[in-house]
Amino acid sequence: MKIKNGFAKRNIAGADIVVPVGDMSVEFNGMITLKGAGGFLWDCLKDDLTRDELVNKVLDSYDIDKETAQNDVDDFIDLLKQNNLLY
Repeated sequence: MKIKNGFAKRNIAGADIVVPVGDMSVEFNGMITLKGAGGFLWDCLKDDLTRDELVNKVLDSYDIDKETAQNDVDDFIDLLKQNNLLY
């Protein structure tokens, strides 16, 4: 899975914000504030990765257990799918 093209992530006052650009601004009206590992996961999903690859990246980068990493990744993926942001 991979984030759709047409979004730009910026760090504004210490917060990761994602906004639609170009044609995507017609389809997606609003902005996304990424919290916690959300910015990290967003960056990872610029590449086409599987759920397990994402979990492994989280485990390599954060000091958390596997179950927590899986739950966090699943929650993030579900949110992206609900908003039609993934290929």
